[in-house]
Amino acid sequence: MASMSDVNGTTRATNSVSADQDSPAPAGRDGGRAPAGRRLERTLDNRWVAGVCAGLADYTGIDATVIRVVFAVLTFFGGLGPIAYVLGWALIPEEGEGVSIAERFINKPGA
Repeated sequence: MASMSDVNGTTRATNSVSADQDSPAPAGRDGGRAPAGRRLERTLDNRWVAGVCAGLADYTGIDATVIRVVFAVLTFFGGLGPIAYVLGWALIPEEGEGVSIAERFINKPGA
């Protein structure tokens, strides 16, 4: 195993044959990968409507604009965008909440 030094002088081990084969992680708020134990949540920041696209973007490491474009394309081709967004809004809990809107509705006390 060879060790390499990056621009900042930090030494790291690598199994690759050359430095050209190393590729950075995808750009995302969490480095492109959701850490173990991370929950899918609708975020309070970077939200336009209910935070569904921003929450999916944070969880997957994909840019929120790409997620929004996917919802727009689904809207224009088949009409599934709004349905998927409303389902996401109802099933994905908001940041800081323990349960989703659907879970709160189903588990309503006194029902």
